[in-house]
Amino acid sequence: MLLHVIARGKIGRGPESELVERYLKRIAWPVKVTELPDRGGRVPAPAESAVTVILDEKGEQLSSLELAGRIESWRDGGRREARFLLGGADGFDEAERRSADLLLAFGRLTWPHLLARAMLAEQLFRATSILANHPYHREG
Repeated sequence: MLLHVIARGKIGRGPESELVERYLKRIAWPVKVTELPDRGGRVPAPAESAVTVILDEKGEQLSSLELAGRIESWRDGGRREARFLLGGADGFDEAERRSADLLLAFGRLTWPHLLARAMLAEQLFRATSILANHPYHREG
């Protein structure tokens, strides 16, 4: 399954981009990152069997194990791509939010875009590690 991060805004160079790259490089699954301009630009069309996750402050607050379980069920259900969308400063409109398979929140706090991208990269690495029974994730 392809893990596809689609994010508004260019991350550039700096500590946040290094952190994102550190985690994405460690994922054994195929990973793709698409950066869109802050305004405009088209979200790439999904693969036929894609699942779309929008990061949204009003979304579900899943544990790392629960996120890994969702990804596992999508993969085992034949989904070929899991798309993780990070919006710009204004987030997503209601139609975009309704079209998502999952709205995901990293808690009730509002996070800066660059930190949210780093947190997503880490959670994707953690989820794939959990599914591979790798000791990176420790419970309790």
